[in-house]
Amino acid sequence: MQDTIFAYPADPVCPDYFAKLKTKNMRHPRIILALLVFTCTMAFAQTGEEYLEKEFVSQGDTLKYRILYPDDYTSDREYPVVLFLHGAGERGHDNRSQLTHGSALFLKDSIRAQFPAIVIFPQCPKADYWANAKVKRGRTPLKIKFRYGRKPTRPLGLVMALMDSMVQTPSVKQEQVYVMGLSMGGMGTFELLYRKPDMFAAAIPICGGGKAASVKNYAVKLPLWIFHGAKDNVVDPLLSVHMVERLLKEGANPKFTLYENANHNSWDPAFAEPDLLPWLFSKTKKN
Repeated sequence: MQDTIFAYPADPVCPDYFAKLKTKNMRHPRIILALLVFTCTMAFAQTGEEYLEKEFVSQGDTLKYRILYPDDYTSDREYPVVLFLHGAGERGHDNRSQLTHGSALFLKDSIRAQFPAIVIFPQCPKADYWANAKVKRGRTPLKIKFRYGRKPTRPLGLVMALMDSMVQTPSVKQEQVYVMGLSMGGMGTFELLYRKPDMFAAAIPICGGGKAASVKNYAVKLPLWIFHGAKDNVVDPLLSVHMVERLLKEGANPKFTLYENANHNSWDPAFAEPDLLPWLFSKTKKN
C-alpha cells in the first residue's frame, strides 16, 4: 500500500500547507488527509510488436521513436495522441529502452478498448537531455538549473518537430493531444508546455520539475496532474512543489499528488491510480 500524504485539490487547503511541505525531509503535514492507493509495477512490454519502430528526420537530425496505434485503427478516423517522455535511465539508441516504464499501461486490453489512442514514445540519445537544464550530479538530490531562455535541446527540438508534423495528420484529434513524462521526461514535459502552450489538452509530469516562472504561458488553460515521491533523493520533490505553487499563483487549479513513501519511482503508484487515464482523456481543449 502506498500512502498519499498530499492530494490537491482533494485535500483541504490552508495558507501554510506548502510551508509545511518544505520542512526538512518533507515530513507529513498533520492537516493533510491520508489517502491509500494501490501500487503496482508496470512490466516492460517485451514483445515490442505493438509499438512500431519509427524514425523521424528533420534538418539532418534523426529521432528514434515507437508508436502504438489503436486496435482496428483506420486512417479515416480521428484519435487522441499521447506523447510520453522517458527518464534519463532509458536514454540510448536502441529504440527500445524508452518503453521500460509506462508502455505497458497503454497495452492493457481494457485501456485499449476504453481509450483508443495513438501513443508515441520517443528516445533521447544517451548523452543528451530532454530539458535544457544544467545538472550537477555530485550531490543528492541533483542540483538542477533550468535554462528556458536558451534554445531547446536537440532531442526536444526534434520532439517538437515530430509533434508539429503529427498533429497535421488527418487521423489526429487535435483537441486531444496529451503529454506525460517521468523524471527527466517530467522536466521535458514542463518545458514542452512552455514552448508549445497551445498544443496540448492536458499534461502529467511525474517526479520532474521546471522553471516556475514559465507556467504563466499555460497555467489557466491547461490542466495538469503532477506527481512526486516525498522521499525522492534523485529529483527534489520541492521542484514539483514550486511548480504547483506558481500555478496556483497564476490562477490555475492543478492536481498534485505527493506519495509519502515513494522515492524516485513515484511513477509506479502514479500508473496505478485508477483515475489517471480517465482524467487525462476527459480533457479537451474545448473544456
